[in-house]
Formats: sequence, structure tokens, C-alpha cells
Amino acid sequence: MTFDEILFERRGGLGIVRLNRPKALNTLSLGMYRRFAPQLVAWGDDPAVHAIVVMGEGGRAFCAGGDVRAIYDARQTVSNDGADFFREEYSLIAHVHRFPKPYVALMDGIVMGGGAGISVNGSHRVATEKTLFAMPEVQIGLFPDVGASRFLNLCPGRVGLYLALTGRRIGAADARYCKFATHYVASAHLPALIDALAAVDWSTGDVRTRVDTVLARFAGDPGPSALATIQAGVDRVFAASSVEAIVAALARETSDWAKEAHAAMARASPLSLKITLRQLTLGRGMSVEAALALEYRLTQHALTGYDFFEGIRATLVDKNTAPHWRPDSLAGVAESAVDGYFVPLGERELQFD
Repeated sequence: MTFDEILFERRGGLGIVRLNRPKALNTLSLGMYRRFAPQLVAWGDDPAVHAIVVMGEGGRAFCAGGDVRAIYDARQTVSNDGADFFREEYSLIAHVHRFPKPYVALMDGIVMGGGAGISVNGSHRVATEKTLFAMPEVQIGLFPDVGASRFLNLCPGRVGLYLALTGRRIGAADARYCKFATHYVASAHLPALIDALAAVDWSTGDVRTRVDTVLARFAGDPGPSALATIQAGVDRVFAASSVEAIVAALARETSDWAKEAHAAMARASPLSLKITLRQLTLGRGMSVEAALALEYRLTQHALTGYDFFEGIRATLVDKNTAPHWRPDSLAGVAESAVDGYFVPLGERELQFD
């Protein structure tokens, strides 16, 4: 990792974080986590810093996730990069959630996986007309992580489970509907928004109120939510108690959204689908720390399994989008296999100070 992959800047009382891997859609490397986390702690303790902005460079993505390709490559070595990657990623996300000052994530462009982790878990999340949000982990043999056990459960009704099991991509209006975003600002206005935050006189008034006031000046209406129009159907179908029952219910539906959901789940790892359903069931009402601890446990079992690496191979290495899942059907997934992912790690469990 070069130091140019993540940039830090101070403008008055505003700290600015720039994710600077535009060719890689600003995916987060282990080295970036190791620089971001201590800087966040330092700014949290610095009385001269009153708020921070986090943004992605390049115009295409805020952050398309964590650099899981690096985990795939490290599998052939004796390194412990997989365990370190998730541990340090989740530690950073906990710092984001705990950050004692306004944390403004500019979710301009693609926001997936780890990008959701460093945005949705913060205090202020700004979507734009370019926002494309998704948690597509079941398509690479994993499960929605980065605190998703908690924040997907904060969506209206069963929408969070629907997004988790299908990986559906959504825009700004739906991101607001799901509470992933707190504001909508046109992409062209983001530079002016940053200038306005940098120009704030922080010496008077409540800091959060001042940030809210600036955001309100730039905020607009993203339009109606498409998810809201299918809410009743999603709640009905995804209330089923098993993945098999959800798939069967989708097969009986005639609407386009249900057909697309059915096709998406058919492409996903059957094991990941079953893990995800149990994960989100357990995650209802969890704190961020509890969600991350659960997800860390799941990742460590995934690192000893097959589907995660097969999903990365198909999606990011060979790029043939034709993974060969094991097992390759829901019927072939034994409950004991799902149980194995939830077995505690003992001394290796993720813990927070």
C-alpha cells in the first residue's frame, strides 16, 4: 500500500478523508484500515477538529467494499491476512460508530460492503443521484457484514432481509427509505457543501446543530422510493421462516420485483443464503459491537470454507460470474453446516475496549 491510497486533510475545523483508489472503485485495503483508524481516533480527541467528511475520489464510487481479492491472494501464503483484515475492518467501523463528532459520509457513486460499513454506521450519510447501494455478499459466498446484522434490521418491515438475500442495488430515494442515508444532495453541489462545512465558525452553538444547518441548506428531495411501492409484497414473502419457503413464495408471485429476486437468489450461494437468514434473525436489536462480533465469528469460519473463495474466484479473479457452489442447492445444505458458522471462536472472538 502506498500512502496515496488514503489522504487526510484539515480545512479549518473540518477533517477530510479521501479514499484514493479510483481505479479499484476505492476498495479498502488492510493498509488503509491501519491508517484510517488511528487518524479517526486522533481527530476524535483533537479539540481543534469539530467534524469530518469522508469521500471517495474518481467520481464513480464512494467505496465498493473491502479488498477481498487480497484475501484470496493471501490464501496461498502462511500469512494471517484474512483474520487481520476483518478484525481491523470491524475495529474501524466500531470507531466510526463511536466517533464523538459529526461524521459526514458522502455516498456519491457505488457504495457496497465495506463502503456501507464506513458510511451507514456514521452520524450523517449523504446520498446523491449517483448513489448505487448494495450488500451483494451472498453472490460471493459470504453474508452481509460490516454491521449489517444491525443496520439491515433497521429497514422498514422485511426490506433488509430482502436486500440481504438478493443483493438488490438501490439508489438515493431507497437509501433514504431504508435509513442508510440521512440526506440527499446533488453530486454537483458536494464541493460547495464541503466548502461550507470548512467555513463554519465552530466557536458558537452546538456542533451537530451547525452541521445539520449546513446540510439542510444543500439538501433536496431524491424523489419517491421504489421499495416503498413493493413493501407489502416484500413483507409478505420474506416473512417466511426458511430460505426454501421464501424461494417458494417468490415463485408464486407474478410481479417483476419477485421474479428478479427469485433469479438473484438462484445465483447466490445456497449456504450463504441460509447463514444470512439466521444471522439477520439473531441480529435484531443488536448493538453495533455485538453485530460486528457475530460477523467476525462468521468470517473466520468462512475463511476455512469453500464458497467464499470460490465466489471471489468467479467474480474478481476469472470474472466469469459462474461459481460452482458447494453444496449447489438449498436441499444440500445441512443444518449442521450452518450451525458450524456460529460456533464461538474462544480466545479469537472479536472484542472491543
